[in-house]
Amino acid sequence: MSYEPKLAAALSGATLRQLSHWRRATGERGAVLVPEISASRPILYSFRDVVALRACVRLREEASLQKIRRALSTLREGLDEREHLSAYRLVAGGDTIYLADPDHAVDLVRGKGNVVIHDMVDVLAPFYRGGRRIPDLLEPRPHVSVDPAVRGGEPVVEGTRIPATEVAALLRDGVPPEQIGDYYPGVTAEAARDAADFADYVDSYEDAEIRQAAS
Repeated sequence: MSYEPKLAAALSGATLRQLSHWRRATGERGAVLVPEISASRPILYSFRDVVALRACVRLREEASLQKIRRALSTLREGLDEREHLSAYRLVAGGDTIYLADPDHAVDLVRGKGNVVIHDMVDVLAPFYRGGRRIPDLLEPRPHVSVDPAVRGGEPVVEGTRIPATEVAALLRDGVPPEQIGDYYPGVTAEAARDAADFADYVDSYEDAEIRQAAS
């Protein structure tokens, strides 16, 4: 499964404009995150990319983009860490960014030694950004789930392999939620409504970008 920018933005909390900016290198600093599957059109992100993007969004709440780029440069070049960005726990604290484990952390901006980190952020958990609730990555709606082991991480109706987008499309075509079971046995009306609600949420990202560009 690959994630087009709109879905990657909706699941991570980043804006489409941020995704575009973060894909590009700036000066001597590398890109924040280059899509793992395809960095050219069509641009496609992996599940690991989405996890890393959520971490970057949380970092951006407390640190400047310049510091994030500097921290990533230290991580990749200074420490020679070559794993995917999602493999690392990065935490913003004070005026720096740390590479953290449950007990200690390395300062990636100021280059200081190990320190103790008390609060670790769960990047999979829901959070708020700009008044918008960014959903739990693995359960973006009560009856919609995201699991890399099921259809490669495509959002599906919980407990099934049925893509949430297909259920949402039927509702948009006028099929009542109570009749979704005629098309997909086992999918309840409540699950269908959740699939449609999630589809509306994903589309709202594109709509917001269009409104912003027109203003």
